[in-house]
Amino acid sequence: MRGPFELAWYGCALSTGGIAEELRSLSPSGALGRRLGAVTSSSFDLVISEGAAPLEWQAATDPGRTMLVAVDTLTDTPVWAGLTLTRGGGSEERVELGACSPEGYLDRRYPGTYSATQTDASTVMAALAAPITTAGLPLTFDTTPSGLLIDFDMKDSDDKTILSALQTISAMSGAPEWTIDVVWADAAHTTFQLVMRIRPRIGVQDDQPEAVFDLPGCISSYRLAESYEQGKGATVVVATGEGQGDARIESDVQTATDLIDAGWPRWIYRYSPGTGITSTDQLNAHAAATLQLLQAGSRSWTVSATASQAPRIGTDWALGDSVSVQIASSPRHPVGASVVARAYGWDLDIAGDKVSPILLEE
Repeated sequence: MRGPFELAWYGCALSTGGIAEELRSLSPSGALGRRLGAVTSSSFDLVISEGAAPLEWQAATDPGRTMLVAVDTLTDTPVWAGLTLTRGGGSEERVELGACSPEGYLDRRYPGTYSATQTDASTVMAALAAPITTAGLPLTFDTTPSGLLIDFDMKDSDDKTILSALQTISAMSGAPEWTIDVVWADAAHTTFQLVMRIRPRIGVQDDQPEAVFDLPGCISSYRLAESYEQGKGATVVVATGEGQGDARIESDVQTATDLIDAGWPRWIYRYSPGTGITSTDQLNAHAAATLQLLQAGSRSWTVSATASQAPRIGTDWALGDSVSVQIASSPRHPVGASVVARAYGWDLDIAGDKVSPILLEE
């Protein structure tokens, strides 16, 4: 779907998602962004000179109790939501707003004491996140079993936030992915709903995706970054758990035997996935997942495309989806390149008419 990328902005009550005001004079001062299972932040300018902003603009942008939502005017699809955290202004005819994506709220709430034995990881993650529906966000859950059974134990005294707990679990091999989307809550389009999706994989993966970014075509520039730096490449991985000295539990050594047999050196990576892990089996799952991710190093594509010409966010592709990158010829790829990669994030610059999917080869 093609056409100018224009957004309608709404200030909403954070506790209900109900629209308080349409903010026609609001504009991002940089790119909007989303990342899978992570927090992003954005800043905005709101023109408040006489007639530019609605009378109740202050109530609609109060830090801590409001949410900003962007809707694609061409498709009437909500594409981004942010929780208002900062507001500043004075003698100028505008105020500055700062917001974080809904995932940031999970770093301000705690799950309390929780314990689970041989429970599906999706169920554990949903239970850990459940407190945010009480005096929190207008949130529903969209949860699919992962098939991974885990033990998980944490105490309120650990001072570990919900966000930290979810990121610990999602780093395990076979663990589900998660994100928080914004959707319309009613047919009359007066209220927004946040949906926390916990699934084996977020998005749609396809060897031949319909969303194609091409050069020549919608791509204005691209970059392929390859790395075998610390934390980005390893042929041997060990995950460590809680305890000190001989009492500390560790995973079995996970080794990319095929690569080492083929002549690769032993690049060793030791790390701790975090608290709440109580068994060697779970550390093994963490280490196996990390080895799978790191053994060939990282290959990430950052594509800058003309938003009005590129496949459309929220309609043609979304977070977690597979997209195709087709390069006819470039200095980096003189004979061209054809890659299917997965969108782990995106940035959208409305003023510059640019969209930048952040893609990882799998």
